[in-house]
Parts: sequence; structure tokens; C-alpha cells
Amino acid sequence: MNELPQQLVNGLLLGSMYGLVAIGYTMVYGIVQLINFAHGEIFMTGAFGALSVYLWVLPNGTSMWVALPLMLVGAIIVAVLVAVGAERFAYRPLRGAPRLAPLITAIGLSLALQQAVWAWYPGAKDALTFPQIAGGPFEIGGVTIQTGDIFLLVAAPLSMAVLGYFVMKTRTGRGMQATAQDPDTARLMGINTDRIIVVAFALGAAFAAVGGVAYGLKYGQIDFRMGFLLGLKAFTAAVLGGIGNIYGAMIGGVVLGVAETLATAYIADIPGMEKFGSNTWADVWAFVLLILVLLFRPQGLLGERVADRA
Repeated sequence: MNELPQQLVNGLLLGSMYGLVAIGYTMVYGIVQLINFAHGEIFMTGAFGALSVYLWVLPNGTSMWVALPLMLVGAIIVAVLVAVGAERFAYRPLRGAPRLAPLITAIGLSLALQQAVWAWYPGAKDALTFPQIAGGPFEIGGVTIQTGDIFLLVAAPLSMAVLGYFVMKTRTGRGMQATAQDPDTARLMGINTDRIIVVAFALGAAFAAVGGVAYGLKYGQIDFRMGFLLGLKAFTAAVLGGIGNIYGAMIGGVVLGVAETLATAYIADIPGMEKFGSNTWADVWAFVLLILVLLFRPQGLLGERVADRA
């Protein structure tokens, strides 16, 4: 049996990555009531943007300690450009349409982004090796931390602190809160709601890009399909925390990551459940948790922050 502290740390790290991507889902939904199912592909394009900087911008042999900040900037730029372009050309023309139209558009955009990377990115038909930070692993209090996870340990809490400050203390952040509560009244008060929506897409994309870099560092490779399943899990995390609740997205991600890790590690120890503890069942347990939450607490763990404006 694996040691519980190690599994809890593994779950916390995995859940932090889910939470970073889930923030984008919940921010966009909170303002425009749209489930952006292409957000997983924004996460994927961010990872490919980071790899592009390493392969084609930086000199060969550049230390990852030097390269990583520049890769992160590249990831954010690519992800934000894709997200803002999607908002402007795919979602904005459908803003007044029935909700089913932008939902179908989001699914179509997800497939289109996957195929675009598959078709045009050199070598993307196979998994691509993501550069790793040298050194490690490190053992702290009997818990092993992989070198690639150090980035996530720093990036996730820092990202949440920056987001909390932005939303609560800046003029644009307060405009986002007002638009989420009542977009028509916010518009009458002089808030440029179109700009606010673009900012929400851009912020969500930036956090997804951070998650994409964390994924590459954690697993050592990326591919054009990486955003599909992880995007679904991030959406699950957003629902678990309370869709529209920014802090709930991160908490939902952590809960999902810990639950998935513990289920994979310990369910096999239950008599008669041996085959359900393999890694192939990890995705199943994530969605089982979603079903249970929807049955018993459909508003999520922290509750939905915005009213349904159907």
C-alpha cells in the first residue's frame, strides 16, 4: 500500500493543475453563461507555445532555469491570442443566440484547434518531448517531490493570489464582478462589457497556459490531444467548486485531484475491487465524483456565485 502523505501530495499537485484550467471555465461562465468546451485546447496551445519558444527562439543548450520564464511568457501569449480570437470571431457573433449555438460552436472549435495543431505543428502527429528541469527529485518530510512539480508548487498559489488581488482590488476586476451580476445594469453604468468579456477570456487563457507548462514539466511530453480529457476534468472541477465561483474552481480541482489519486492508490486494496484501482480507472472515478456532487449538491461545494439568467 502506498503511503498516505505521498498520495495526498500527488493529489494536491494534480488538483492544482486541474484548478488552474478550471478557472477559465468558471470565469467565462460567470460573465457570459458560456461553457467554453474549447478551453482544454487553449491549455494545449499554451503548452505548444512554450515548447516553440524553447525549440525555435532560445539558443540550443539554454538552461531550463533561464528558459522557463521565457517559455511561460510564450505560452501565455499564444494561449491568450487563441482565446481572444475565439471570443471575437466564434462566440461574440452568437452572444444573443440560444445557448445551444455557442455550446456547439465551442465543441467544433475544440476539434478544429486539435486538428490544426496535428496538421501544422512539426512532429505533432506523435507525442513531443517537453524539456525538463535538471536535478531532483527532492524528499521533504518523507514525501518525494519531482523536479517538474516545483513549478506547480510555486505557480498555483501565486496565480491564485494575483487573481484574487486583480478581481477584488482593480477597477477592471470590479467591472467583472458587476458584469457577472447584471450585464445590462453594468452597461448602463458605463462599464464596457465587451472589454470585460475579452479580459475574462484572456485571464482564463493565461491560467490555462500556466497549467499547460506545468503539464509538460510533470509528464515530460505533450500532444495535440492532451487538452480534451484534462479539459473535461477541469470542467468537472469547476462544477465541483461551484460554477462561476473563482475560488471554488481551485478548491474543486484540488478535491478532484486528491479523490482521483486516492481512489487509484487504495481502491485496489478493497477485497473484490482489485481491478478498479488501476490507472485506467482514474478518469472514471473523477466523473463518478462529479455525478455524486450533482446528485447531492448541484450548486457545488462553495455554491454558484452567479444567478441563472436564462
